[in-house]
Amino acid sequence: MRPRLFDVHVAALRPLTPQVNEYLLRAADGGPLPAYEAGAHIELHWTMPDGEPMLRHYSLIGGDATRDDPPGVWRIAVQREDRARGSADLHRRYIAGMALTCSHPIHHFRMDRRDTHSVLIAGGIGITPILSMLRSVVRRGCSFDMIYTARTAERMAYRHEVATLAGARGRLHETSTHGRLDVAGYLSTQPAGATAYVCGPATLTQAVKDAAAALGWDPARVRSEVFAAAPSVDDVAFAVELRASGRTLRVPAGATILDTLTAAGLHPLYDCRRGECGLCPMPVVAADGPLRHRDSYLSADERAAGKSLCICVSRMQGELLVLDA
Repeated sequence: MRPRLFDVHVAALRPLTPQVNEYLLRAADGGPLPAYEAGAHIELHWTMPDGEPMLRHYSLIGGDATRDDPPGVWRIAVQREDRARGSADLHRRYIAGMALTCSHPIHHFRMDRRDTHSVLIAGGIGITPILSMLRSVVRRGCSFDMIYTARTAERMAYRHEVATLAGARGRLHETSTHGRLDVAGYLSTQPAGATAYVCGPATLTQAVKDAAAALGWDPARVRSEVFAAAPSVDDVAFAVELRASGRTLRVPAGATILDTLTAAGLHPLYDCRRGECGLCPMPVVAADGPLRHRDSYLSADERAAGKSLCICVSRMQGELLVLDA
């Protein structure tokens, strides 16, 4: 599935924490922006100074139908990861007026409006979709509970907004002061039939799933969005040969195989771009170095066999990867 793209520009920006900037986006033609539901995200496309195409996913931080923002404006927040060229480039170069290309809203992390009680759990920059959900449940007068965890309060983007909206039903948890969040203890206080929505590091999401399972929750009552891991400091560029089409492309250290293929005008199957959906795995013909699996779709046996690779998040540590594509 290839999302439709259109041009936007940065209307304004402001720092939220030393590592996180908020960007306001407007359509380049001045027209209205598509409406979206809480939890939606967009694909943001731009070109690096060296000509490398870049694509990253960012949650939209408004409420339902963007009624919490000025007309025609979208909000995103970008956390700078110094080893990740994409976020560092946005922080360094993108000022008011600069151009980007983005997709229409993508809804993989929807709230169920039939929930009798929603449990909102955010870790670090995972606050971005959860804040939209918080606005939604507050506006609709729904029953909810929320917790937002990070190392220190200074690293919590939107912490004042969260405190104001959630009131007594929300809590900020600083791990530097209070230690790791007792997820099982927190979930055990929630009413029967509650649905949890969690976004943040993969370790937090897994802890929520494990705790919910131990408490007897139906797995369908834990819904999550996990950010793809930032590029590793030892990621290297490599060539990917597409055996069936006879093309060979260069995959930069800061881009994925999927980014490279789509930038070259190819149309591989994909959906989530997080290594979860199972649409993008390609057969591996040969690799002159170890495969770096970063998906959550392939089994341990499939990863060990090295016969397939999720091209949206995984890569190799070598010079040439040959795919049957």
